Amino acid sequence: MNDIENLNPPAVLAAILADTSALDFQMLSEPLTGALLRSLCASKPGGRFLELGTGTGAATAWMLDGMDAQSTLWTVDCEAGLVAIAQAHLAADPRVSFFVQDGGQFLESLAQQGESFDLIFADTWPGKYTHLDLALLLVKPGGLYLIDDMLPQANWPEGHAPKVDALIADLEQRSEWAIAKLAWASGILLATRRSRLSVNP
Repeated sequence: MNDIENLNPPAVLAAILADTSALDFQMLSEPLTGALLRSLCASKPGGRFLELGTGTGAATAWMLDGMDAQSTLWTVDCEAGLVAIAQAHLAADPRVSFFVQDGGQFLESLAQQGESFDLIFADTWPGKYTHLDLALLLVKPGGLYLIDDMLPQANWPEGHAPKVDALIADLEQRSEWAIAKLAWASGILLATRRSRLSVNP
């Protein structure tokens, strides 16, 4: 099996990537991560999804490609110039809502409103390296929390590796979450919120 063959990317993705290249923005989710997100969104009919870190909308496009007509996606980023590319290609889809705002403040407002989601893809610092507890609080029982870039990346700032190790260790010790670590694509950690704490036989 070749995992990069026949990915069948969303039709809009090529145009998003072309505009992204013109900006020389390189912090995109990998196609393999996108394909996984598409499958996970497809597993949640009528789902509510949250993306932290819109960027130029590459992962957003993959998520929308997996969602059914009754699902909704909220996506937030603090960089208006990046979000503008995503909006230019995806805003006509009524299932997606874009927010240009600090991710941490956005998470705080969602928690105050009692919002919850079937899947959160955290691809920026808020909800991942900061405000982690808030992001996890917003995941429904049986819902999914996904982060990428857990393997060393060329664009990591100096001193970032210990932060990655600490994040993984934190998530591993949370008994209310079932963790799968995938040394694949850019390095994926997928966590499922247990409906109830497991009972040892």
